[in-house]
Amino acid sequence: MMDKAVPMEADPPLRAAARSDRPATSAFAALDLGTNNCRMLVGTPTADGFRVVDSFSRGVRLGEGLHDTGRLCPAAMERAIAALAVCAERLERRPVRGLRAVATEACRRATNGAEFLARVKQETGLAVAAISAREEAELAVESCAPLLAGTGRRALLFDIGGGSTELAWVRLDPGEEPRLIGYLSLPVGVVTLAERFGTAGFTTDGFAAMVDDVAGRLACFEQVHCITRELREGGVTLLGTSGTVTTLAGVAMGLERYRRQLVDGAVLTGAAADAALAVLRALGPEGLSAHPCVGPDRVEFVLPGCAVFAAITRLWPAPRVVVADRGLREGILLRLMRADRQRPRPMRRSDAA
Repeated sequence: MMDKAVPMEADPPLRAAARSDRPATSAFAALDLGTNNCRMLVGTPTADGFRVVDSFSRGVRLGEGLHDTGRLCPAAMERAIAALAVCAERLERRPVRGLRAVATEACRRATNGAEFLARVKQETGLAVAAISAREEAELAVESCAPLLAGTGRRALLFDIGGGSTELAWVRLDPGEEPRLIGYLSLPVGVVTLAERFGTAGFTTDGFAAMVDDVAGRLACFEQVHCITRELREGGVTLLGTSGTVTTLAGVAMGLERYRRQLVDGAVLTGAAADAALAVLRALGPEGLSAHPCVGPDRVEFVLPGCAVFAAITRLWPAPRVVVADRGLREGILLRLMRADRQRPRPMRRSDAA
């Protein structure tokens, strides 16, 4: 019988200490244009975090063909601009106090990335800026900080994206915010692996080749930070934030449909992760398409993501993995709200009296 992923004792809120007198309509928006998806999150500050008031997600596969050509292809750019136009329209209907729109690996790597973002600005009005891999890791750490509270002295956070996989080696000190002490951005994600291995990724040998490829790329990070030794000494938590990890958790929990409130903050044991991975590998394309935690739009990307997960946990075999359904957008919102809270306010006449 498959081990179940179990929720942690509490599902900590996304923390951003908001001013108690902040108007309830003060909304902030974060937009993430990734290699595979375009996502937007709109939230209003609360006393212990924020409340989501709108969200958007659409698969655009911006990185289609990028591995082979080094450029964003016309069809991919059209899909992305169409999705961004929807975001712009929603933001017109719901004005926000602050907005930050970022692009990640596909636009960082593409030779026409800057040209594409200029076109986005012209056609949608959205100023989307490519961020560095380090900032991407920092934002993920910031959004996941509540899930790491009290878990130990170190954490290895990994985010399996479409065009890259970000790793953050984090120091955890009691009473202090998590501190990034090392990061690695692998130019390997679910889209790049899917394009490189194709249908071979569904075979035993093809899957093993994907795992070996990723594991080889992780060796340099292990040499620098000696994470294996740290794991033996104890007090190290692995935390995964990506569609791959949340899918594995959903399968391990036997969910009939994906439910974020059950998955975010869940703990996935090594045995449960292995069993869930085996289930996904055995389903085949048709079974993956029909699975409630996968669906037809993600069939070709699930096993490449599982290969990255398998490579990470093979090199760094922790007894459990904390699962996070949060990341870049949440980190952006937290920063926007904190900056707004710290901004000097005009003195009111009543204050001067």
